Amino acid sequence: MPYASWGDRALGYIIDSLFVFGVMIILYVVLGSFFFATVGISRSEPAAGALCCLSLILFPLSTLLVGLYNRVYLVSLRGYSIGQGVMKLKVVDAQGALLSQGTALIRLIVQAALGFVPLLPILDLLWPLWDPYRQTLHDKAVGCYVINNPDVRY
Repeated sequence: MPYASWGDRALGYIIDSLFVFGVMIILYVVLGSFFFATVGISRSEPAAGALCCLSLILFPLSTLLVGLYNRVYLVSLRGYSIGQGVMKLKVVDAQGALLSQGTALIRLIVQAALGFVPLLPILDLLWPLWDPYRQTLHDKAVGCYVINNPDVRY
């Protein structure tokens, strides 16, 4: 298999992160506008408090949903997230087939879990530099590979 280079994978990850960040900025502007319009009109402290608490719930929830859509649904449906698609990469199992949603979800959970241990996210990101199959630790956890895919169309 033509394994993806570390640079292409890193750029794909950055693009995916910028996508999530962009969605969060849009949500922040929309909720912020709604919040300030409501507070300005009603001058009601309970309404302002409720909107503030609602936004504290919506931001992590929306980040989770965007991540699940991009890193689980799209990867299992077509083989690549938005950033991986831009970089013409594809995530496949050992037989070259697309990942199931369950496998893609486990891959994402492992990547997120690594983030709770200091320095492991950096090790995970750098692992393909010396791995013969250019896998990250979260790839190894589910036995998948990221390959070059010139047939990716956007």
